[in-house]
Amino acid sequence: MSIRDIHTPVLLERCIELLAPALQHDGAVLVDATLGMGGHAEAFLERFENIRLVGLDRDTDALRIASERLARFGGRASFVHSVYDEIGLHAQGADGILFDLGVSSLQLDEAERGFAYSKDAPLDMRMDQTKGTTAADVLATYSEGNLRRIFERYGEEKLAGRYARFIVQARQETPLERSGQLVELLIAATPAAAQRAGHPAKRVFQALRIEVNSELSVLADAIPSAMDALNIGGRIVVMSYQSLEDRLIKQAFAAASASTAPAGLPVELPEHAPRFRMLTKGAELAGDDERARNPRAIPVRLRAAEKLRERS
Repeated sequence: MSIRDIHTPVLLERCIELLAPALQHDGAVLVDATLGMGGHAEAFLERFENIRLVGLDRDTDALRIASERLARFGGRASFVHSVYDEIGLHAQGADGILFDLGVSSLQLDEAERGFAYSKDAPLDMRMDQTKGTTAADVLATYSEGNLRRIFERYGEEKLAGRYARFIVQARQETPLERSGQLVELLIAATPAAAQRAGHPAKRVFQALRIEVNSELSVLADAIPSAMDALNIGGRIVVMSYQSLEDRLIKQAFAAASASTAPAGLPVELPEHAPRFRMLTKGAELAGDDERARNPRAIPVRLRAAEKLRERS
């Protein structure tokens, strides 16, 4: 099966529509901060023959696949092994920046990565498998209180305390090293009534993934850095897939698109004017047709903004 068959870029046409006005001039630079398997990047390089693309990803497998997929574009595409909170080092003077957050198709579909609770695999969950703490490490070393904290904060899990208690009890007997073990434990710990509300493992796996990859703290640093790196007239598009991510994007965009003039000031001074203008009204969702074609588009929330001026 080809890459194009297993990876369908989410909201591709809308991303192109939003970023196109900033990419019309010769030598325009588009930074794909979450390159993945290169689906969005390939479409932009095909549509805009004048642009240069910089693709970032922390996943070395994704970078290898994307670099092979985009090899036909030669020097118009360059690739950086980097977490996207380092975007300020690689995106200065960018005209467009695209973030497609969350876990990638590659990571979900490769069972041995441990991201999917539907497939038994080692509990890894690292997006960058060259370094860092695994999900198994978290389950083996975190206190009951810390496990409860991450399940509550990153998974918004109502049974966080119960799950943390069961995990600490279980690991005293046997290390939790595989996703199948954890799923069985969570199902056993979940009251029957609660099981009807959805799979018991969904929120716990999300919380572990966010913790292992420091996703929210990285994102909180990355978005302001990306906005600072843009040229005036540059545009940023961000797609998120869960409420915690979307809340961070919403807050960053709202702050940048608001006037900072003190209350009661009769005239807004230039240094108080908004630095960005919103290009979307709230968060946009995928249409019914796309949601039916591509189930991974169902939770997406898209926000976009255009840079009006630099910081004072």
